[in-house]
Parts: sequence; C-alpha cells; structure tokens
Amino acid sequence: MTLMKKILGATAALALSAGAALADPAIIYDLGGKFDKSFNQAAHEGAERWAKETGGTYKDVELQSEAQREQALRRFAEAGFNPVVMTGFAFASSLEKVAPDYPDTKFAIIDMVVDQPNVRSVVFKEHEGSYLVGIMAAMASKTGTVGFIGGMDIPLIRKFACGYVQGVKAANPNATVIQNMTGTTPAAWNDPVKGAELAKAQMAQGADVIYAAAGGTGVGVLQAVADAGKLAIGVDSNQNYLHPGNILTSMLKRVDVAVYNAFKTGPELETGIHVLGLADGGIDYAMDEYNKDLVTPEMLKAVEDAKAGIISGEIEVHDYMSDNSCPVE
Repeated sequence: MTLMKKILGATAALALSAGAALADPAIIYDLGGKFDKSFNQAAHEGAERWAKETGGTYKDVELQSEAQREQALRRFAEAGFNPVVMTGFAFASSLEKVAPDYPDTKFAIIDMVVDQPNVRSVVFKEHEGSYLVGIMAAMASKTGTVGFIGGMDIPLIRKFACGYVQGVKAANPNATVIQNMTGTTPAAWNDPVKGAELAKAQMAQGADVIYAAAGGTGVGVLQAVADAGKLAIGVDSNQNYLHPGNILTSMLKRVDVAVYNAFKTGPELETGIHVLGLADGGIDYAMDEYNKDLVTPEMLKAVEDAKAGIISGEIEVHDYMSDNSCPVE
C-alpha cells in the first residue's frame, strides 16, 4: 500500500468516526445530579432505556455550578452530539445564546420554552397530576391538614402547589393546606436538611400528609415524614420504594419519556413546543406494591374518576402559569 493510500484510508476512518459521533445524543443534568431520586434521575432513566433498547451510546454530564451551563452546551455541540438534551428551566438563558451558533444541532430543553428554530421545548401539565395526589392527600389525612413543600420559589413550582390545593379542596373543602418553599436560588433543589426542617415544622402544625416537589431537597422531606410515621407524596420519579408504608403515592412527571423520545428521534428531532399531560401519558400517579395498602378503594375510585374527568375536559384544573394566580389557597 502506498503512503498516499494509507493517508486516504486514515482520513476515511476519521470521517467515519466523526460521522458516528454526529448521531450520538447527549444530556446535561441540572444541579443535584442524575441520582437525585427525582427529576434528574427520571431523565437518566429515559436515556438508559434508549441505550438498552437500541444499543446506542450517549454522553452525559452533571453540573457542579451555574457557570457550567453554557460551557457544557457548547462543548457537546462542538463535538457533534445531536440532539443535546438538558433538564431544567435554568438552562433557558444559556440555550438562547448557544442555539443560534449551532443551527445544525438540535436541542431539547425540559421545563421551559425557548423560541429557537432548532429547539424542542418540552413542558408538562404538572397541575393535573398534582390535583390527583391532592385528592388522595385529603382523603388520607386524619387531621384535615396537609402540607406542600416546594423547591425554588418559581412559577413552575407554584403550578404544582396550586394544582395540589385544588385537588385537596375538591375532596375536602374544609381542609387546611400549609405551603412552604425551600428558597429562592438554585440551591433550594439540593438541600435535604432544610427540607426535613420544613417538614417537621408543618407536622408540628398538624400536617399528616406532605407533598414534596423539591428535587433532591424532597429526599429530606420524605425521610422526616417517614421518621414521624406520617405520609408523604413523592414527585417526578416513582419514589414509593424509598419509604414503603409512608409514601402515599408519587406524582409522576415522565421526564424519562421526554428524554427517550428525543434520543430516539435523533438529529431529526421535531422542534417547537411539546406539552405532555394526563391524556398523553406524560403525567400520572404511582400505584405499586409499596403503597397498595395505603390507598383505599374509595380513594382509588375518586382519583380515577378525577383523572377521567380531566382528560375528558369535564374537570378543568387551573394552571398557575397562565396568569400567576391560584383560585384556591
């Protein structure tokens, strides 16, 4: 083989390897990491499901600071990964800067809308699922007082809270709902000690069922509630297994489906706004061997009736994000 043929062969091999990289997806997890037992972990499970089903490979990174968002997006785009998926609303400003610089790369952001031609924005109807678990909380409560603990105080988490209160009040108009947010910075997503403190304070006020929508902070909420022998409600991932007998249910937000679908479509990812709710299988509540003894047939019927009503349009759950207000508190 001549020297020129060797050079050409090496060049072809490099081109093939580069072409393979172009087909590989990538995912960037938000603060809290891919094993937060909640939002990020659901995203990780979607990526893993795609890899196992297809035999494909992907790259991922767990952020350690806010400053890494834009850097991570650019690094993956420069390397040819496509699509690049990110979990969380906090990526929005970085993506606004990065997406126009890489028009041939498809991006998918979960929990926020970014209006760029190469971006898929995936949002969920969290208020629908929160309404369902609110019904269950009110029916399971013995004191008539239930709680909600959110992570960072943003409209998205207020959306969870508002749906929850509507469900609680639908089942028991006289119920009291205590609400707390963990903080006003991204650190609020990963502070289980603060979550436990808030849970203890709510239980001291009579709350015997507490819904946590707080990412990694929620792990502390669930632990404190279980230690006190009360009931908690998980979020995003199915968290029933964490404390069998003390997790009433989990409000499922199928972030895994959003990631799986993006990876499966690959570089041909359809952009624009994609909304997932009860009717699309993107939102639900968890029933399994860990909570089956906690949910009575009456509770299950009430929740299933409400689920059918929401899907049919008979029941309309107010979306806090529509006007930043909640009709019941």
